[in-house]
Amino acid sequence: MTGQLSTNPELSMAALLSAFGPNLEFARDLAPLSSFKTGGKASYFIAAGSTGEVTKAVSAARRLKIPFFVIGGGTNLLISDSGFSGLIIRVEVTGLKLRSETEIECGAGEELKALINFATENELTGLEFAAGIWGTVGGAIYGNAGAYGGEIGSVVSEVSLVDLEGRPRTVTAEYGRFAYRDSHFKRTREIIVSAVFKLAKGQKQAIEQKISDILVQREEKYCNLGNSAGCFFKNIPDPKEKYGKLSAGRLLDEVGAKELEVGGAKVFEKHANIIVNKGNASSQDIRRLADIMKKKVRDKFGVELTEEIVQIGDF
Repeated sequence: MTGQLSTNPELSMAALLSAFGPNLEFARDLAPLSSFKTGGKASYFIAAGSTGEVTKAVSAARRLKIPFFVIGGGTNLLISDSGFSGLIIRVEVTGLKLRSETEIECGAGEELKALINFATENELTGLEFAAGIWGTVGGAIYGNAGAYGGEIGSVVSEVSLVDLEGRPRTVTAEYGRFAYRDSHFKRTREIIVSAVFKLAKGQKQAIEQKISDILVQREEKYCNLGNSAGCFFKNIPDPKEKYGKLSAGRLLDEVGAKELEVGGAKVFEKHANIIVNKGNASSQDIRRLADIMKKKVRDKFGVELTEEIVQIGDF
């Protein structure tokens, strides 16, 4: 999520600290914040732990004409090797509580795993499909994360956000216009700070068993994965396929993608739709490898794969 503004190079450190507060960081290394562990530095960085802090950061960025980009857990990001010439706002709003017998209110900075565990402890079913998905709740909503036939948008009832003018408001799930790995928030670029999830009462043992079964399946697929952002490309809508999607991994497998590598980046040997940083990859290595994968599928099947990951900065 980014604000499209021009950078003002004449800003002093004193002016920036006055606008953003003492928690503003300069030349922050972004690679540790990405699951790929690649990428350069951000000119400015701030961790926002409340709606008020998000509002302050966005308002200050707009006032000072500084481009900004919002991140969560960094599990679905490819950050340019040249970094980001502007402000990175990391949403770290936390908190979990019951709103009613079947509703959970959750901060966008909470790990998705924490939300699932909280639902399980309160015998609420509907989130089991998300077991094992990396990242934060806010990122999951933004990209409508899903697996095993379920999607996070199907259990969201309302979302609290901050718009690009720095104004907080709350919207219904309908406003999110959730679709496959997509939401309206990708277009409005509004910043998700918390959400309410509408679930159903269930039996704790059955919920735990379903989660366990999914985690076993994931372990078989993804053990020893290493530094990666999970599936790089979206599956292709196809009503004839299981869950209504043709697996991008299947197409990539058929073009021999598992044999591909560029520099320090390679395709995961257990899943052809996953790129792994072997330890010395650059973001450019990963991007070039992804482009080769796309071309091979396009040439053989006439299908244009679409990225599931989000890119930050210039490539």
